[in-house]
Parts: sequence; structure tokens; C-alpha cells
Amino acid sequence: MTAVQLKAAQAQQQKQQMALLKQQQQMQQQQRGAGGASGSGMDPQKQPQLKMPPGYANMTPAQQQQVQQKMLQQRAAAMAQHQRQGGGGAPMGHPGGAAQGGMPGQGQGHEQSTPNGMTEEHIKKAYIVKQQRWLLFLRHASKCQAAEGACQYTPHCHVAKSLWEHVLKCVNPTCQYPRCLASRELLKHHQNCKDARCPVCGPVRSAMLKQRSQVLMQQQQMGGGTGQGPAKKQRTDGPGPGGTAHPGAPVPSAIRGSVGQKRPGGEGTSLLECFSPDEVRTHLATLRLTENNPLTKGQPMSARRRDAEAERAIAGATEQACRACGVERLTFEPPPLYCYSCVGRIKRGQVYYHIPAHVTGGEARKDAWCNTCYNAINGHIEVEGTKYGKNQLAKKKNDDDLEEPWVQCDYCNDWYHQICVLFNGRRNEGGEAPFTCPSCILSQLAKQERAPTTQRPSSQLPASVLPQTRLSYFLEERLRKVMSAERDERARSSGLPLDEVPGAEGLTIRVVSSVEKKLETKTSFMKAFGEQNYPASFPYRSKVLLLFQKIEGVDVCLLGIYVQEYGSDCPAPNNRRVYLSYLDSVKYFRPSGVLVAAEGGGALRTYCYHQILIGYLQYVKQRGFTSCFIWACPPFQGEDYILYCHPKEQKTPKSEKLREWYLKMLRQAQKEGIVLSLGNLHDEYRLGNNNHDIASATELPYFDGDYFPGVAEDWIPGILAEQAETAKKNKGKKPGGVAAPAVSSGSVSARNKGKRVGAGNGPEAELDTELMKKLGTTIANMRHDFIMVHLAHQCSQCRKCIADDNRWYDSVSAPNGTTFELCQECYDVESALPVHEKQSTKGRDLVCERVEELPDVKEDGEAMESEFFDTRQAFLSLCQGNHFQFDSLRRAKHTTMMVLYHLNNPSEPAFVATCNVCQRELEPGKGWRCETCADFDMCEECKNTVGHEHALRRGGNRRDDRGAGMTEEDRRDRAAQIQRTMELLVHATTCRVNNCGSPNCTKVKHLFRHATSCQVKAGGGCQLCRKMWTLLQVHSKGCKETNCPVPRCRDLKEYRRRAQDQVEERRREQYRAYMQAQAGG
Repeated sequence: MTAVQLKAAQAQQQKQQMALLKQQQQMQQQQRGAGGASGSGMDPQKQPQLKMPPGYANMTPAQQQQVQQKMLQQRAAAMAQHQRQGGGGAPMGHPGGAAQGGMPGQGQGHEQSTPNGMTEEHIKKAYIVKQQRWLLFLRHASKCQAAEGACQYTPHCHVAKSLWEHVLKCVNPTCQYPRCLASRELLKHHQNCKDARCPVCGPVRSAMLKQRSQVLMQQQQMGGGTGQGPAKKQRTDGPGPGGTAHPGAPVPSAIRGSVGQKRPGGEGTSLLECFSPDEVRTHLATLRLTENNPLTKGQPMSARRRDAEAERAIAGATEQACRACGVERLTFEPPPLYCYSCVGRIKRGQVYYHIPAHVTGGEARKDAWCNTCYNAINGHIEVEGTKYGKNQLAKKKNDDDLEEPWVQCDYCNDWYHQICVLFNGRRNEGGEAPFTCPSCILSQLAKQERAPTTQRPSSQLPASVLPQTRLSYFLEERLRKVMSAERDERARSSGLPLDEVPGAEGLTIRVVSSVEKKLETKTSFMKAFGEQNYPASFPYRSKVLLLFQKIEGVDVCLLGIYVQEYGSDCPAPNNRRVYLSYLDSVKYFRPSGVLVAAEGGGALRTYCYHQILIGYLQYVKQRGFTSCFIWACPPFQGEDYILYCHPKEQKTPKSEKLREWYLKMLRQAQKEGIVLSLGNLHDEYRLGNNNHDIASATELPYFDGDYFPGVAEDWIPGILAEQAETAKKNKGKKPGGVAAPAVSSGSVSARNKGKRVGAGNGPEAELDTELMKKLGTTIANMRHDFIMVHLAHQCSQCRKCIADDNRWYDSVSAPNGTTFELCQECYDVESALPVHEKQSTKGRDLVCERVEELPDVKEDGEAMESEFFDTRQAFLSLCQGNHFQFDSLRRAKHTTMMVLYHLNNPSEPAFVATCNVCQRELEPGKGWRCETCADFDMCEECKNTVGHEHALRRGGNRRDDRGAGMTEEDRRDRAAQIQRTMELLVHATTCRVNNCGSPNCTKVKHLFRHATSCQVKAGGGCQLCRKMWTLLQVHSKGCKETNCPVPRCRDLKEYRRRAQDQVEERRREQYRAYMQAQAGG
């Protein structure tokens, strides 16, 4: 039977059961009709159908029939009781239990009973309350240590204990033991339920959390002073299950969301606490009003009408919906998944294989293999030096669907999406962090019970408080001036007053990462050209720039830029060059749809981004950089460069459009005198020529993650193999002439400028020639995507920068705007040639001028480390692992808030721990961590229901700081402490003195000795090995030594390099396939 047939059969069976149920109801109504049904005041024909409880559709037909019979029996009993009471009052007591306040959208007061008797809503709520109480009763019995009949809460505790003993062993699907099947189904649902709004599980979990907090409070009160201040008063405003308040008993009314006498304000968990009333209303309006609303179309709308439209939109929402946006269920975009072997993307819905947690001792790995690569595995697979058998890999489908988390208000008990109310989940320590919803905030502000937060804690700091650098200050001031001038120009051209012309406000530019790095020359390239004194590494400074704009009171990250700066101390060919590595943006710039009045036109958003790039070029030119290189490579389908998950309405630009976007910016910079000339890699290095003046591979810029270093590393082994095959075929043949000797490094330096390095018939020269020919052929059709930007004068002959020297240039510019120019040395060589041999200067009127010396590019005091922005892949991993998305404005606001939180709190963990049993995310301070297993965490529910074989300790640290973020002094102290630790690690590695004067050196040596002899290792749960492994990982990230003495440093570098190479290889292959498709089309 197919899935469609099975579904149809189930639907038909359910339809027959409902028809049978209807007949039974009619028969019961007819039987009661003669016995005084008129006394109830209800018309049997108008009685509504039964409303089934949650999870009814997932039950088996037999279970559905049992539920229907139970609900019918409960209805009949309630009707009979109602008739005995004379038709007055509620048919069943509703004591304000867990069903009342534990669900989003349910009322906070008692539901009024109908004068006509029992309703279906009453029956449904009574059934839910019964399930809640039964769960709490089972939980109490599982922990109760009292003897039979001695339990102080209920005399029936021993019955539940006997049921527990039976349930834990029973697997019979038709068991007749009283309450066995129903209890097993209920416990299974409760264990697997991840919905915070579940009418049964949600209130029960809240009651459990409240009960544990009450027990802790009671223990603090009984224990007296503990050095932590006075203990909180125990909440006693809710009766226990038996009608009496029992401290520590499972009280259904003590749910998450009760604050007692707590004074509003100072929660520090939601950014809405810092908003004014108008900002809160504006934020809610943008969540509730759809794209078809005039507000989002840019049409004028008064604040009163906006609020009325927002209230009208939320009025039609269901009870289960978020009270802020009116939507019930929102899911995250699943992060992309790639095969470990072939680096191909595993599409949505496809099957893949992974290493399960129990194989690694509890460590959750994200490595995956597609079906093709899995079938190609022979015996085992090796990952980071560890071998895993093919039979150990588990099969899984790429169809994970994760719902947005919820949070409940402490005052009104309404439920909200955490993203809608800008709730910081990192502050929800132990699940008991305070939270006030926007509606209650507005009410409290109106009653003057609270005031907006003026001194923000570290979890709510804006982008403007991030530390500034000289670069960020320069860019921000320049942008402010040019945007103000552009607004004035629009006001003049439109004839409107300046205050009626929209302008871009709230813009903030910050450098969030500025660290020294070293690019090591790839292995094959170094073997091929190392004898020609080619550098083994290139030092550079990596910087990350972010643009923020305050939109509706919230900072939103709009633009991210990664750049590499190769200074004056960097050897050729990277000397004084800048590489624009990555640029990414999202389309939330305000005001939207505004066109600039300046020359060239275009959108205001584009103009702003262009001015930032022009300002950066101006800044690096003032510092002494001579050129900038840009690879105009657009992201491909499903790929993100920096900002994770773009809006669906934002189109990815084609290669031609992206290239024109850059060239428009560069032409404007050229008009301002910042850029002197433009070119491309193919034409400037004469890759299209096959004669002697083609450039050498050693002259091309060699940047981290660029196109040329990657393809050169891929091509060199193939070219060498072809040369070896050709030499093997020609072996024994009589040579036609005398082979030229191999070119030595000394002769290379004696070559004339402008000639190919390594010219001749040697193997290095042949490899160089073939490599450059292949590069020229490959990028011929995409030559304009590799943009060369010259910020200083460059000799047209030797391609070197002219500085502190005479410059000879043609007084007449070429038709394309370029200027022919020579350095003094090349001019002297050209002047010494006979007249008939002067090719480059023939017919030119050369004029001489003196060029000043370039300044030193060193920039002191600019170091700024950030673990999250160390590479663009690190930031993408942070966003993907925590579902920080930019696909909507509401998510972009929340994501930026969390990014700022991590920037202002660098010591906070980057990722949320997950339960290894149910895969649920653990809130800070709420989970449990195994002291034996490697990376094994459990939630509270799984600890109580499933348990673990080893000892567990409370995970995470509870914090109570409401102060501002780290000061500049704190940042320096933290950086200095890390630096001292790393220096100690290197010292201990090389120290050979038994009684070293440093006591810490002895400790590190002890860790080394333990790591070499330990049989458990870090993967097995050894805490000392874990500590050692953490130190080694931190060291390897910042180590720049090629032959570092620290153990495993080289291996860890190689692993990260391999992961980065896979990402860059995927980018190159996609770009090549794209260009081939464009050429074929």
C-alpha cells in the first residue's frame, strides 16, 4: 500500500468512526429525552461535536476510540451532575490550575459557565487538566520515598509507584494493566514534546520549574545565611492539589509567569525595555502589518491609524498565536549541509550519513557524507586522525524543521516568539529569567509603574558603544558629511524644505576585528618556485567592517566587509596591496526607494555603500597602500558570504551587474582623485600573449582565498605529470639541439625588467609558461571580473610602484583614459636603445615629475580580536548554529542584537548546548553535563525520565550582572591574560629545566606528561586532556610560526586550512561552472 492509499484509508476509517460516534450521541440523547432532558435547558440537536485533545490525530484508531468513549462518559457524568445541581454553576470546578495560564492565548481568569449547562470547551479543558494532574502525580510518585500509606500529600501514592514499576518493564501494546497504556502514551508524548505551547506539557514543565525553585528557596530559608544575601520569600498564594498549600508539592497554579510583588523594570532580557512607548507601538505595528499594508508601501499613515490597523490585524489571530505578530508557528531556515568527501551540497530532503553521538562518546559532530560518497567508502573513514567504521555511520534525512522558541510574560502569562519581542535567550538562566511583554510594558509605563531603561546592561548595548578605531572614525565622519551633502542636493533639486526630504539616519560604522595573520604559500606552488626565492609566507592584517543602522529603535546590521591589508613589510608580489575579500549586504536600508540627485543617480542605499568603499580606498591610500584587488564573484544559489540567510525578495546579482556595481564606485573614486587608474589581471599581466613578455606566476598577487592561488595549486601537479610523461616519451631520442641549463636564482635576479622570470628551457620555466598560459585561457572570458585598482603611480614597463623617484608620463592620455608612465630606471634603459628599437616610447611626448616617498603603512594600536569574526566562515557558523538569520526585518533586528551581545560579551559561549537525548536547546544554567562522557549534556526532563549512567553536574554559570559591557581596560586585561597563557604554553614546550622558577610552567609540563600517557583522552572524557586540548586549539589559531614546537599545532592548522580550502574550492568550481554556462548561452 502506498503512502497516499494509506492516508486515504486512515481518513475513511476516521470518517466511519465519527459517523458511529454521532449515532451513539443521538441514541444517548433520545434515551435522555424521555427522562427529563428538557430540565437541562439544552437542545440535543444543537449540541456541538466533541473537540478532541491535542495529539488526537497522531493516535492509533484504537486509542482514538478509547479517548472518544472517555470523553463521552465525562460529558454524560457532567450533564448528570449539572442536572442534579439544578442547572446552575459550572459543571466542573476550574481552580485556576495549569490549564488556565500555561498556554499562549488562553485567558487569565476563570471561564464563565454557560447558563445552558456543559459545553465542549469545558469538557476539553477538564480533560487537559486531568492529563496535567496525572503527569504531576506520576512525577511525584517517581520521587516519593515515603512508605505505603505514609505519604503526606496523597494516600494513593503507592498505586502510582506500582504503576511505575509495571510501566518501566511493559512493552505489550494491548496490556490490560490498569492505566498502563494511557500512562505510557502520555509519558511518551511528554518526553518527546518540544512545543512550549503544548496545553498539557507546557504548564506541567512550568509547574515543575516553579516547584524546584520553591524547594531551593525553602532550603535557603532553612539553611539561614549563605553569604548570598537574604533568601526570597516563598510563594504561598496558590493552593496545592488537595486544597492546602504544601511547600514543594506539585502545584499546578504555580506556573512560569507569576512574579508576585516584584516591581517592574530592570529585567535585562528584552530590548523592548529600553524603548519609549511610541517605539514599542511602532515595533508591534511592523510585526503585525503585512506587506500589502500602506505602512510597508511607504505611504503616509498617522500613528493613530497605524496603531488601529495593528490592533485590527492581531484581533483576528487564534488563541495559539503569538500576541505580537499574530502567527502561530514560525520555523527557521535549515543551515546548508555539505558532504565531507566531495564538498557537494546535500539538498533538502536528501538522505545522508553522519557519525552519531554514541559513537564519539557523546560528542555531536556535523560531518556528513552524501549517498554516493558513502557507497564509495571502503571499510572505514578517517576524520581528524580518528577512524570510524562504515557500519558506524547512521543514515538520516535532511529534513530537520526547527520552530522558533517562545517566551511567556511574567505578568499576563501571554506567550510570544522570542524574536518578536527581542528576547535574549542567553539571559534565560535556568529558565527563570524575568520577562515583561510589550503590552504590559505599555500598561506599566502609562501607569508610571516603570520607566524606560536608560542605563543599558551588557545584553542591550547599542552598536555605537563598540570601541572605535581610526578607520571607523574616519569612515563614519566622511559618510556623515557626504550623506548630508547629498540630502541638501536633493532638497535643492526638488525645491522642498530640508526637513521634508528623507535622509539616512542612525548610521554606525565599526571595525569589529583587526588581527595580524600570515598566509602560507601552498605546498605545490612553493615546491615549484621556492628555488626562485619566492616567499614562504605573506603577513597581512585582516579587518572586518560592519555598517549598522538604527531602524525603529533597533540596530540592524546592513553591510559586512572583509579586507586583507598587506603592508610595507610584506614581500613582493603582495607589497603594499589591499585585497577586498568579501562584501555582503541585506536590503533593509532606510529610507528605501529614494533616488540620489548626485551625478550618476541610483538608489540612496547604493550611494551609501559606494561612499563607504570610496572612503576606505581614500584611507588606505593615505596610509601608503598602492593598489587594491577585487574579484567580482557573486554568491551562488543557496550560498551566503557573511550575513546568513538573505531575504527572499533580495535578488542575487549576476556577474555583470556586480562588476558594474564595483566599476561605478571606482569611476567615482577616480573622479575624486583617489583612484589613479583601473585595469584587470588578464590585460595588466599580458596573460593573453604567448611571447616572452607574458608575466611570470611569481609576479601575480597571491592573496588568501583568491582565485589564482587555488587554481594554481590544482593545476601544478597535472602540468608536472604531463611534463614527466612527455620527457618519458622523448627519452632516448636524439635531441635537436643543446638544452639550456637550469636557471639559477642568481640569474633570475639579473633578468631585464619586463621580461618573464625564469625564461629559458629549464623545467621551472616550462612549468611557469604552461601555468600562465592556462590561467590566461581560463579567465579570458571573465577577465573583467578580476579588477586591479591603482592608488599610486605604476610603471607601465616593470609594473612596479613609482615612489621617491622621477616619473616620466605621456602628456596625452590614451582614448581609454589610461596614462603611459615609466620609472626612472626603465626610462634610462629605453633612452639607451637605438632609435629603431624604441617601441614603447615611440611617438610619445614624455614629461618628468617627482613623486614623493610613500608613508609607512604600519598601524599601531589597531589590534582588535574577535573569535566570532576571525573568518567569515566563523561568523557564518555562529549564525547558522544559533539560527541568527537576516531573511526578515524582525529576524535581522534580533540577530543584530545577539551579534552585539557577543561583541560586548566576548567571554560568553558562542553556541547553545543541546540535550544529547532529545536534541532540545538548553538554556544557560539549566542543563546537566556529564563529568565522564565527552561533550554530553542533558536537559532536566531527560535527566529525570531517562537518566544517565555517570554523575551529572549542573552546566553553565549563573550570572547576575546588570552593569555595562566590558570596558576598554577589561578588554586589554583579557587579551593580556590570553597572551600570557599562550607564552607560558610555548615556554613549557621548550623548557628543559626540571626545577623551573615558574610554578605555572611545572603545571603545564604536568599536563603534557599526562596527555602523552593518558588512555582515556579528551574524547573519552578526561578533564585534564580536555584542558590541554583547549589550550592547544587557542594557541594554533593565533600561531604564525611555520615550525612551531608546540605539539599538534601543525596538525590543527592543517585541519583548519583543509576546511577553508574546501570552501574556497567550492566557490571556484561554482564560479567556473557559472562562467561556462554564460559563455555557452
